[in-house]
Amino acid sequence: MSTDIGEAPGSEAPPVGEEIHLPGSSAVPLINAFGVALTVLGLALGLGITIVGLVIFALSLVRWIRDTRRDIDELPREH
Repeated sequence: MSTDIGEAPGSEAPPVGEEIHLPGSSAVPLINAFGVALTVLGLALGLGITIVGLVIFALSLVRWIRDTRRDIDELPREH
């Protein structure tokens, strides 16, 4: 029976009470940041670029919120 450094002999971690929920990987935050960057760049270069950036930002934000709501709905109701 070996113990790790810094661990008192005979001490054990308590049992896990609940699982940790981590969202899946997604490119949506990157696309959202690209839309913001394009919007800011468009403020210096022209209205057309600003509009394209705002559209990308708005669509990716809606998608991000929809994905988050779906993830929250899949969590157990006990929370």
